Amino acid sequence: MFVLNGNMADLLEKFYLPFGGKLSPTNRWVQLASFIPWDKVEEKYVGSFQSPAIGQPAYSVRVALGSLIIKERLGVSDRETTQQIRENPYLQFFIGYSEYVDEEPFHHSLMTHFREAIQREVFHTVADLLNLEVDLLFFDTTSTYFETEESEEDDFRKAGYSKDHRPDLPQVVIGFAVTRDGIPIRCWVWPGNTSDMSVVPEVKKDLTGWKLGRVITVVDRGFCSEDNLRVLQQTGGHYIAGEKMTSGKPTVEAALAHPGRFKTIRDNLEVKEIVIGDGEARTRYVLVRNLEEAKRDAARREAHLERLRTELARLKELDGEAHTKAHCRLHSHPTFKRYLKIDKRGNLRIDLDAVKAMERLDGKYLLRTSDDTLPTEDAALGYKQLLKVEAAFRTLKQSLELRPVYHRKEERIRAHVLLCWLGLMLIRIVENQTGKTWREVRSLMQMMHLIEYRLDAGKLCQRTELTEEHRAIVSALKIEEPQRIWDISLL
Repeated sequence: MFVLNGNMADLLEKFYLPFGGKLSPTNRWVQLASFIPWDKVEEKYVGSFQSPAIGQPAYSVRVALGSLIIKERLGVSDRETTQQIRENPYLQFFIGYSEYVDEEPFHHSLMTHFREAIQREVFHTVADLLNLEVDLLFFDTTSTYFETEESEEDDFRKAGYSKDHRPDLPQVVIGFAVTRDGIPIRCWVWPGNTSDMSVVPEVKKDLTGWKLGRVITVVDRGFCSEDNLRVLQQTGGHYIAGEKMTSGKPTVEAALAHPGRFKTIRDNLEVKEIVIGDGEARTRYVLVRNLEEAKRDAARREAHLERLRTELARLKELDGEAHTKAHCRLHSHPTFKRYLKIDKRGNLRIDLDAVKAMERLDGKYLLRTSDDTLPTEDAALGYKQLLKVEAAFRTLKQSLELRPVYHRKEERIRAHVLLCWLGLMLIRIVENQTGKTWREVRSLMQMMHLIEYRLDAGKLCQRTELTEEHRAIVSALKIEEPQRIWDISLL
């Protein structure tokens, strides 16, 4: 039988109902309220849920967090959540009221503010626990699709560029900001047709109040517009951004043609610093060359060309006639079209100049940075760590089963992604603290079992002994061992 603790029982007894009667201690919201250590939560996050309106007081943690819990457990909208709280005395008790009040606790629009505050406070708590220093911040986006019988779109689930290779299904776009340790500190969710170029101002604005100190934001080529780079430099920030080497920009062409020797910083990794322009108009580039990747690029291109020669040999020679379907199909092929040109008679030929230009870029990538004090090797190695975000997305979609998403309402989709983000943060903390992959930790901990012994005198539930590997994981995570005896029942 469920029994309320003394303090909660006293609060329940004193809860005033103007229409008479008492709240039941067996109600699910009363029981859930008793399980949550509200005093400790309030002490930890006091003042965190300040109203965005100037002059308005901060809401208590219990009101803010309790309202979010109600919303998720009921599966309703923000507006419906505040209306349910207004109408239900048990929900008012759950968020800390001492008497029933026939009015909404706050305007429903503040629910969005509460969700953002939770992400910010979770980050600061993790940063304090792990002595986390945020100097490099990696940002990237991915997409996730929705399983529908037909292509159903709305204002949020929309068709767009699918990074899951499912252009036939509606999707949303997800953004992550990740530290150099792989800790995801913030997530965003946008409509499925959102372009990468358009989200940087919002990301920068959302992180401005997080007191991150001097941060260098690392982004890939998809975000590298002049407007975005200016935004990343606001409030003293800096950036490392990938540049498209085939963009045709004059500064990029000048950087690629710039003379100078490469400097080896690691096995197979070389860098060259390049400054284009003078004074405040100068642009600092770092050209990186990976010798192993250069060999792979050359081998991959030669395989493409070998197959392309075979395909070209099958085509009919033209003398001014219209292209056949085979010609059109080959000329529009996503891989082969970059190697092709059309001669005067309309025949497809391998473009040797294009092939030579590609050879010049084998194993190379071009970086641009606004920080003149950042060593070239740090810029190169920092950009390589952008793979941390890609690893986060893989974990999100595989271990945490983010996709496919079956929700329809925007608030439920956002909640689904937020819960996956919290799960990813826990996974990364476990991996960093133990030095093991999440798969290894989970496999080891699943070897622990709860055994039920049935005897004539009664029943005993006891966990199995911890192995040395179990104890090492528990010690690294600084958590207590699971209790040994779980239940003793005498007949």
